[in-house]
Amino acid sequence: MITSFINFIKTIYFNFKYFPIKIAIRLPIYINRKVYFRKLSGEIIISSNISRGMIMIGYKNVGVFDEKYSRTILELRGKIIFEGNAFIGHGSKICVNESGILKFGKNTTISAESSIICYKSISFGNDCLISWENLFLDTDFHSIYDSDNNRINNDDSIIIENNVWIGCRCSILKGTHLKNYTIVAPHSLISRNYNGENQIIGGVPAMILKKGVSWKQ
Repeated sequence: MITSFINFIKTIYFNFKYFPIKIAIRLPIYINRKVYFRKLSGEIIISSNISRGMIMIGYKNVGVFDEKYSRTILELRGKIIFEGNAFIGHGSKICVNESGILKFGKNTTISAESSIICYKSISFGNDCLISWENLFLDTDFHSIYDSDNNRINNDDSIIIENNVWIGCRCSILKGTHLKNYTIVAPHSLISRNYNGENQIIGGVPAMILKKGVSWKQ
């Protein structure tokens, strides 16, 4: 049973830290025993009806990774918004900086071992499926300047719309915008606005491979 993997101390602490008592006692967020809290500040918002365990962090979803030696890391300094149920698989790493806003739409699933580093804005729409070992990065960390001392690599948002399926081991960088029903092939490098819905993109850098497609979970 899933409750056998819940760390009740971490779960209770996490919920009562971020929510008022009337919400916290319902334990909307379940925390696995292999979750490590690197930093917990900022804010968490659930903008939907509250139910017990509607958001699960650090749970097993992919058999090819060893859950025993894989832990989830949370470093929360900014804001996370959950618009409904969400599953963040074991081994995932989430870092939200003070100025960052990370949003998960309804029924977001991140299978395992993915990293999200949010310094500005990263948003996932509804019913998105994220495979393993993906990187989402909306910053370069270090500043680059031109000859007039103007910064040329500002942070930029990542927007993932509804029903997007991202294959394994992709890098999704700042400035990315994926429209509804986009499929991203494994090992792709994504870094711009891909106009159009119902399409497959892939490659390094990614390009549109096929249009007029759809997919089902």
